[in-house]
Amino acid sequence: MSLSIAGKTAIITGAASGIGLAIAHHFMDRGAKVMLADADEELLAEEMKVLGGDESSLRAFNCDLCQKLAVANLLSATVDAFDRIDILVNASRNFMLTDPLSHEDQSVETLLKQNLMVSLRLSQTAAKRMIAQAERDGNEDGPVGAIINISPLAAQRSQPELLAYSVAGAALEQATRSLALALAPERIRVNGIAVGSVLTSSLYATLKENPDWRDEIIARTPLGRIASPSEVVETALFLASDGSSFMTGQILTVDGGRSLLDPAAAPAY
Repeated sequence: MSLSIAGKTAIITGAASGIGLAIAHHFMDRGAKVMLADADEELLAEEMKVLGGDESSLRAFNCDLCQKLAVANLLSATVDAFDRIDILVNASRNFMLTDPLSHEDQSVETLLKQNLMVSLRLSQTAAKRMIAQAERDGNEDGPVGAIINISPLAAQRSQPELLAYSVAGAALEQATRSLALALAPERIRVNGIAVGSVLTSSLYATLKENPDWRDEIIARTPLGRIASPSEVVETALFLASDGSSFMTGQILTVDGGRSLLDPAAAPAY
């Protein structure tokens, strides 16, 4: 079983912080060429300096992927820089609380756009490029590409204040399965990672506003702590590599055991 991704080109969204940044670090260390994509231009520039790769192996693209043109431009920039796309990691996620009884609450619409549609459109566009590459290269029977979607454990939980976050996450997991079936004949694998509580910048900000949630999360996590972003990267590497060559349409759970508990009792943030 090979976990090598050396020489492959990966696009990673949400790559200026959190899980996306941790995956970018790891993929670069494993010899991949990486395109970082994020809407936070200042933070993206700072992380580019930290990563320190040269232009032959590392590029960054600042964009709002909610704009359809930005998706096409990201793909074009990646192909211009590295001539191909082999791996897509949709790690960009936004978080909002919901007032489930308010007709004026726009969180569902917002997070469906940000957390579902961005990943779906980017996956569709990247898959077309992967298929074209296979035809160009005369690749008739080898692997063509891998797409990985990062979803929250909230997709499998029901909490009123997380209505939008849960709905968008569940929709992304279903899109993962549907795309896996659609792209299987093209030899493109589509899998997901459902993550529990990971101390990203967004969760840090949420816990700062709701300090009691930290103890509640830890109490409901069998491993007794909140994960760091680096603890998701090996799962992403596995799904990106030929080590998972006969896996598609699967959602691997990295949650410290939270999904083993009663869904109605365990908080999903």
